[in-house]
Amino acid sequence: MRGKTVSAVVVAGIVLFLGNLALAQDAAPAATVKFTEESVGVGVGFSRGHGVLTYRGQDYPFTATGLSVGEVGVMRAEARGTVHHLETLVDFNGSYTSAEAEATVAGGAGVTIMRNQNGVVIRLVSTTQGADLKLAAAGVTLRLAK
Repeated sequence: MRGKTVSAVVVAGIVLFLGNLALAQDAAPAATVKFTEESVGVGVGFSRGHGVLTYRGQDYPFTATGLSVGEVGVMRAEARGTVHHLETLVDFNGSYTSAEAEATVAGGAGVTIMRNQNGVVIRLVSTTQGADLKLAAAGVTLRLAK
């Protein structure tokens, strides 16, 4: 029991640190996102999802697929966030790398900061359901629907 408590405190500290880091930079977002993701992991995690990018008053649906290293469990997440350094819509598409911290036992929360090859940064806060622990480096590909 003590080990689980220590793990929960460590994860909570990482989530708070990443959240504060996300808030400390770039106060004015270029766009917002919201999406749903499902993942399964045993050391290496696989995730799929879909969402909506709201950019200059228009909604653009997108898909997400990704891999993570350092994930154990099964999880479903609902995430909302801000998009920074998005100069043109086409810059949104790409491969994003991220630092993630999530802990889910029935329900939980997470913070993710992602950056792609075009310099676009996405900061997400998520609520999760399932049983999952993720202290991971991850990669995800986001593509606007045609």
